[in-house]
Amino acid sequence: MDLKDQLQQLFPDHKPEEPKIQEQPETGIWLQDEPLLCKYEKRKGKPITIIEGYTGADTDFKSLAKEIKTKLSVGGSFKNEKIIIQGDYRDKIMELLKNKGFQVKRVGG
Repeated sequence: MDLKDQLQQLFPDHKPEEPKIQEQPETGIWLQDEPLLCKYEKRKGKPITIIEGYTGADTDFKSLAKEIKTKLSVGGSFKNEKIIIQGDYRDKIMELLKNKGFQVKRVGG
């Protein structure tokens, strides 16, 4: 006798429900007409990559920044409607953004 049968004997009136499968919500990131700008700069002698030009909601851009930092395993921040990533990761970031459906323009270098 398995657990299901034992429970059925203890609670004869109970009818088990099928578990509901929740659908994954879409990312819902605003895709824009103008391309995002991916820049390379040096601040205090250290290389950084800056992504700017996003016209959607700040929360979407923050979640995009978090995803980029997680996928590349690097540090960074979101300030003044710009994503700042530590290091020169322009090629990887541009590829990641293109896979998400964004148009990306490389600026500088």
